[in-house]
Amino acid sequence: MVNGVIQMTEITITLTEAQLKGLEYAAVSPQEWCENAILNRATVSIDDIVQRYTARALDEGVSIPATRDEIVTDAFARGWVRTAAEVEADAEAERAERA
Repeated sequence: MVNGVIQMTEITITLTEAQLKGLEYAAVSPQEWCENAILNRATVSIDDIVQRYTARALDEGVSIPATRDEIVTDAFARGWVRTAAEVEADAEAERAERA
């Protein structure tokens, strides 16, 4: 969210003909199936972030933002949560140090 405006990102995927046929075998609409899978996974992650943020904010006496989007944004800004890529990079660096 930037200046109170929710930013939108488009994700595109390229499938082989066989991969598309595989999805058509499993779903009436591969497009809707993919959108549903992504949106559901995002919802699960947001729920986890909100739960973690709320617990920490209450422990630290921090005001909790009014919306889930604001909570997610603030959680990343405070460093209370990190992207999977950041966590993986730290883990790789740690493994490299041990080697």
